[in-house]
Amino acid sequence: MRLKKVTVDSEKCQGHNRCYAMAPGMFKVDEYGYATPRGDGVLASEADIELAQRAVENCPERAIEIIEGEG
Repeated sequence: MRLKKVTVDSEKCQGHNRCYAMAPGMFKVDEYGYATPRGDGVLASEADIELAQRAVENCPERAIEIIEGEG
């Protein structure tokens, strides 16, 4: 089975918080607005994948990515 995860490139993230707004509950932000995935970033359902894709499409810095791996 192919496991999907959402990741945030901390070098690219500029703290716009669009991911936080577009995918509620999927990301957490620090005191400066920089995002990281909650937990391990695993996308457990089609709904999670759709939310993550919305975050990917709305990140102005292209810092968010959905990756596939073995699971």
